[in-house]
Amino acid sequence: MRLLFSSSPNPIKTLFHLARSHHRVYSSPPPPPRRSSNPMAIPSKSAVATGFPSEEGLARKFWLEFRRESLLSLYSPFALCLASGTLKIDTFRHYIAQDVHFLKAFAQAYELAEDCADDDDAKLAISKLRKSVLDELKMHDSFVKEWSSDIVKESTVNSATVKYTEFLLATASGKVEGLKAAGKLATPFEKTKIAAYTLGAMTPCMALYAYLGKEFKALLGPNERDHPYKKWIENYSSEGFQASSLQTEDLLDKLSVSLTGEELDIIEKLYHQAMKLEIEFFYAQPLTQPTVAPLTREHDPAQDRLMIFSDFDLTCTVVDSSAILAEIAILRAPKSDQNQPESQIARMSSPELRSTWSLLSGQYTEEYEQCIESILPSEKVEFNYEALHKALEQLSDFEKKANSRVIESGVLKGLNLEDIKRAGELLILQSGCIDFFQKIIKNENLNANIHVLSYCWCADLIRAAFASGGVDDLTIHANEFSFEESVSTGEIVRKVESPIDKIQAFNDILQDCGNDRKNLTVYIGDSVGDLLCLLKADIGIVIGGSSTSLRRVARRYGISFVPLYPALVKKQKEYAEGSPCIWKGQSGILYTASSWDDIHAFVLGW
Repeated sequence: MRLLFSSSPNPIKTLFHLARSHHRVYSSPPPPPRRSSNPMAIPSKSAVATGFPSEEGLARKFWLEFRRESLLSLYSPFALCLASGTLKIDTFRHYIAQDVHFLKAFAQAYELAEDCADDDDAKLAISKLRKSVLDELKMHDSFVKEWSSDIVKESTVNSATVKYTEFLLATASGKVEGLKAAGKLATPFEKTKIAAYTLGAMTPCMALYAYLGKEFKALLGPNERDHPYKKWIENYSSEGFQASSLQTEDLLDKLSVSLTGEELDIIEKLYHQAMKLEIEFFYAQPLTQPTVAPLTREHDPAQDRLMIFSDFDLTCTVVDSSAILAEIAILRAPKSDQNQPESQIARMSSPELRSTWSLLSGQYTEEYEQCIESILPSEKVEFNYEALHKALEQLSDFEKKANSRVIESGVLKGLNLEDIKRAGELLILQSGCIDFFQKIIKNENLNANIHVLSYCWCADLIRAAFASGGVDDLTIHANEFSFEESVSTGEIVRKVESPIDKIQAFNDILQDCGNDRKNLTVYIGDSVGDLLCLLKADIGIVIGGSSTSLRRVARRYGISFVPLYPALVKKQKEYAEGSPCIWKGQSGILYTASSWDDIHAFVLGW
């Protein structure tokens, strides 16, 4: 339960240094933390410095780093319609025509890379990969024959296809920033760089199609023989294509072994650029049909209002804020033998604080589990929102009593406002969270509001955390510390302490909006405290691993958890069959998303 203690003259900076530096090293999203039943527990060192372990090779590292881009492709209207089998045939024909142009460029790029490779094994591997692309072109020819028309000649190459093919062929020709022209490369090693750079631009495409193929295949029913694009899905989910994708990654790893850090950075940029061009390629496919995602695609700002609600602790953050406030209190507390000026608020010594926090934390954990157990029905019941609301009133009473104990103990006395703000600025937020909120705020035509509902004891910490990421235009609904001359008195101005307080704030916000527009509400959370709001919202999304107590309570009260993307594919299919696209609150269904990147792709898209 210990985070980090130091004799550093700036303990707040030291407190977050490890997490900050680790976050820089791994820009890919960290694994979602499992929510503790004890938010007051001081986190362990490993809990703060959470990040992906070093992966086996460069290609896998890049795939994880740019996971957001793969999700943006997966959630694109084109991919969603294709996965659901509802894609209009004319759109698929247009896609096939564009893909033929792309695959021809792909085959040509492999040929150029093979010429540049100076290793016989690498040349052979590239040759095999080129053959697989030619086989893929044959599959496209079979689609053309089915339709008895030359769709390639009939279709004009669109700008997204041109951008990608020109980028690919330029890279394969050695037209890469910082590299000599291909004809001026003096040594085989210099030419091998071009082969590595070319694979850096091609590998993400292979990995993305392998990923989409597997995702779509998993959604096919065992007896689903009438899916119009089953042949396409089976090709990209096949063992052969999956193996080709892995071979491309292995080849990139081998060609990159002897490259410098600067040259590896070039490959990273090429990989990222290729991923972005893939997204653009999917979004450029002409769709004339309505889709359920991105959510804003069918959004009319003149008539609709998008209301985004989010929890804060472990939904937006990596570490619970109460643990951070506890750590600040302990780090800034006087030592046992240190006299305190009479003018200052009397405080416990650091050892006394640590002991008191430990007692409060242990008591909270034990009584929380007892409270959860007491509100569970003896067996699973049908979903009933009112019954759940009644049960969570008991949990609300418990949370308020726990806060009273914290206030009475005096552990929150003497915290400096500047220390709290600095801690907020250094607080590590979940990957993708800030980007999601920033994009909403910057889009003035979206007509969207963002509200953060939190049990956090000090809203100043939340404000500082978001402000450090350039997110100021959102509304925080949380408790506040009472201060005297910027030093906390130990009192909490209580505003949001419980599930009942959260749902009351949620309802009040919606009531204050007026009836001039239709509200579409999205709530993002991860704990039992969010459960009523998650269910009341039109779309309730449980993010990350979520807590075991949330799963226990929800399932016992008849609430279903449905992975977000499969749910969208199903909803898209129903939409195409004539069902209205209506998101309903209090249906007893919650959607699960592994990260903020999933939520970004679903709500906002590209």
